[in-house]
Amino acid sequence: MNFYFHPDAEAELNQAVEYYEECQTGLGLAFASEVLAAIKRTIQYPEACSKVSRNTRRCLISRFPYGIISQIKSSQLRIIAVAHLNRKPDYWKQRIQVSRENG
Repeated sequence: MNFYFHPDAEAELNQAVEYYEECQTGLGLAFASEVLAAIKRTIQYPEACSKVSRNTRRCLISRFPYGIISQIKSSQLRIIAVAHLNRKPDYWKQRIQVSRENG
């Protein structure tokens, strides 16, 4: 199964990588590696992720306070958000509504 990012989720990932890299050299790369590992877990075991809505699941990222919010669409994993778990818990829900309207 392939995966792709909602444009805002990709921006979140890039911002978090930059932030962690500024905190400590190599930490941004470590964060990106943990995100990729969470995506791979989600692809391999999609039902193991926590349900956050009817068709949406969250996979926690190891070592960092983030989760991958995703849905399976047309046999692809759609990453809706790379969400910091201590900020605005449901902000990403508007992205689901927009995607329904657009296709």
